[in-house]
Amino acid sequence: MRIGIDVMGGDNAPDAILAGSLAAVGQLSPQDCLVLIGDERIIRESLREAGLENDSRLEVEGTTEVITMDDPPVTAIRNKPDSSIVRMGELAGKRAGARRCDVVISAGNTGACVAAAQMSMRRLPGVHRPGIAVTVPTFYGPIVLCDVGANPEPRPTHLHQYGHMASIFAREVVGIKEPRVALLNIGGEEAKGSTLVKETNVLMKADPSLNYVGYVEGRDLFDGKTDIVVTEGFTGNVVLKLAEGLSSGLFKTIAHEIFEIDPQLAMKFEPVVKSIYKKHDYHEYGGAPLLGANGICIICHGSSEARTITAAIRNAISLAKHNVNAAITEALGRFNPVEEGAA
Repeated sequence: MRIGIDVMGGDNAPDAILAGSLAAVGQLSPQDCLVLIGDERIIRESLREAGLENDSRLEVEGTTEVITMDDPPVTAIRNKPDSSIVRMGELAGKRAGARRCDVVISAGNTGACVAAAQMSMRRLPGVHRPGIAVTVPTFYGPIVLCDVGANPEPRPTHLHQYGHMASIFAREVVGIKEPRVALLNIGGEEAKGSTLVKETNVLMKADPSLNYVGYVEGRDLFDGKTDIVVTEGFTGNVVLKLAEGLSSGLFKTIAHEIFEIDPQLAMKFEPVVKSIYKKHDYHEYGGAPLLGANGICIICHGSSEARTITAAIRNAISLAKHNVNAAITEALGRFNPVEEGAA
């Protein structure tokens, strides 16, 4: 398996991305290869320092431009054709012949990653818009939240398809046998919600192949009422980052309060707090797949650390083995609704 890594993407790039990539080398089989995409001088210097310059499992794909987090995604893709994100998409696409990378991973500009994937990798047959599906840990087990940033202005058919794609991902990769699908709303009543939510609700209720359980509110996400939460990219991204910040803040507050009450007690509780925090730490999950892309594209958090990238590589290998894309194509082919506004 060939895994392309955007070395230049992310708040902590390139150092953290390179460190995480090189740490994952030990997890690779002799047939696997990490293709490090970015500034060739920086990459080769890092390989020399790690004593891995002659490792056959590492390959360098040099680029000369970088798309920053502040760059407008579509404009950047057009104006920086030799950037690591654009090259990453090209390596995973089939436009120039055989696919050179089976999987690509980036912690860079999310919008640019999505645009590059759609431009070079294209979409799976029947998919209207790809969506980012992130696994969120809860007390009752993990849930899948889709979309968290790929499509901030979707149509009802897009959200309907997210329900199907996320169901396949939850079943095949997360291990949830019969995933329940819910639609995020401001209330559980039928009369509440935007036009988008109400029209999506109609589509999902009429689809017997979807295990749809209706609306959920934000406070329901962690109560075990559903396994999949479908929403548009803007709201999904806000929910995800709110959950991350709240989780981190709660653990810091708990640790501080215990220490203030009894420092000795804090030392006894430290292993427990660390164990719980690890289970709820997004760095342990690596990244989120762009479901619906014709290939495997993993988008990591912009603040990814070295361990985030190592986890993303590990999880990407697992995702590839489950052949999720074939299952998505088959599922959507059974009903394949026509997109509103299509000619």
